[in-house]
Amino acid sequence: MSEKIKVAIAGINGRMGRAISKAILAAPEYQLLGGFGRPGADYTGKDICELIGQKPTGILVSNSLLEILARSTPDVLLDFTHAEIGFNAASMALEKGVRPVVGSSGLTAQMVKDLGELSAKKKIGAMVVPNFSIGAVLMMEFAKQAGVFYQNVEIVEMHHTEKLDAPSGTALHTAGKLASVGSNYNPKKVDEHESLPGARGGVHASGVRIHSLRLPGLISHQEVICGGPGELLTIRHDSFNTDCFLKGIFLSMRAVMSMDGLSIGLEGLLTQN
Repeated sequence: MSEKIKVAIAGINGRMGRAISKAILAAPEYQLLGGFGRPGADYTGKDICELIGQKPTGILVSNSLLEILARSTPDVLLDFTHAEIGFNAASMALEKGVRPVVGSSGLTAQMVKDLGELSAKKKIGAMVVPNFSIGAVLMMEFAKQAGVFYQNVEIVEMHHTEKLDAPSGTALHTAGKLASVGSNYNPKKVDEHESLPGARGGVHASGVRIHSLRLPGLISHQEVICGGPGELLTIRHDSFNTDCFLKGIFLSMRAVMSMDGLSIGLEGLLTQN
């Protein structure tokens, strides 16, 4: 039997942190070494079981990544925090020889560039994944294919009210994919006037417009709407709970072990599986 992949989790008390903790504990080929969340949180020092509703694990929630690294050596750091925290944790992980898989949304282009350079320098695998859902990845790939044939494309992304960044990382990644096959989407036909600033959404450099909805009851949803003479093509993906992300997370953890640089998204992995 091959050696287990040892994992630490940043953002252990979040929706994804709790879900993947439970999944890793149930996966014989993985070992959960620990996790951390907000410094000084009331769950720090408690058994992870108190977060996920299972029997005691003996694994205590740490106060920081440094605290985890002081007593163990993970192979992979899974990050589900926020952009700045995720970037700092991933950078520290690379410096310590740990492979980061970053699921935090909102990383800037400079942050991604810096992680890529550090990963290449250390010759250690790293991943930045805008969306771990296989269905969402396919949605983005289908949108890219459609972008070749449609000049008018808009994105509507919908999330819960606790999401901090807008637009979502998935929406920006989708717009980037569309930009790779076309440019100057949504050319102006008239001199538009917004009575309410922002009513037409944000504009990506490619011209693709992005609209962000934040409502209770939503998890993670996105539509890519392509318009042409006499027709409308809508490519939509809906996430109803965290289950749809688990397969992509495990896929990423396995893949990053054999990488020696930074990879963006799951797209390149799907053709290998």
